[in-house]
Amino acid sequence: AILDVEKDVKAVAVVYNETSTGVTLRSLPDIGKITRKKGILLIVDAVSVLLGDHLPVDDWGIDLCVAGSQKCFACPPGLAMVSVSEKAYEAAEKNKFRPFNHDFLLWRDFKARLETPFTPSIPLYYALDEALNMLMEEGLENRIRRHTICAETFYKTFENLGLEIVAKNEFRSNTVIVPYIPENINVDEFRRVLREKFKIAVAGGVGKLKGKVIRIGSMGVVSTYEVLATINGIIKTLKMFNYKPKNKLKKIVLEAKETLSQLKNFKF
Repeated sequence: AILDVEKDVKAVAVVYNETSTGVTLRSLPDIGKITRKKGILLIVDAVSVLLGDHLPVDDWGIDLCVAGSQKCFACPPGLAMVSVSEKAYEAAEKNKFRPFNHDFLLWRDFKARLETPFTPSIPLYYALDEALNMLMEEGLENRIRRHTICAETFYKTFENLGLEIVAKNEFRSNTVIVPYIPENINVDEFRRVLREKFKIAVAGGVGKLKGKVIRIGSMGVVSTYEVLATINGIIKTLKMFNYKPKNKLKKIVLEAKETLSQLKNFKF
């Protein structure tokens, strides 16, 4: 509706996977249909989710999709990957004030002769090349499925423990899981115990969720071992804070293992 009122909008920018809440924008395909119909550029921040969830860039009408090497690519940090549509190139060509650093037209020209416009980080290129080899061995659909299964395991476990999840079912992220911690437990102290006793590091909340939630990154090479270790650490830490779970712990752990058993034939 706002695009019908604001006639001079050139682009719409959205975050596909919001990491402070663990919410994934499931309406992204519909947004793409609208921007495509109106001839507006669609810019998507997919840093924390590309390869961890479905994102058919062309089918969804995404003109600029931005990702990072350090998340679901399972690669060292330091590289940004940006896909650029023909519509985005055309918009860049019409721009009278071309940027110095992020000039897509300049990058396109250098790409044609297999060069980069500035000195690249060669070690990171080699790391990315190997990360992509690993992706090809695992398969894109398998990688997305692995992230989905790991996330499902976390969500089922927290529900069985009686912990509420910030995101509603239909918007839950495959890569960032954000459960509320019981009000009578100090979140900073909870994170400290989890880190020092069990060597599991989780992030705290930000903004209005600060002091109320923990944030678990489940991406990259995360699989059965890491998920179970994290669940085990969280359960034991909750127990140290005298938290009484909704269901019996044995049942919770068995159900987590059963969900993760779907990964037994995966290659990664």
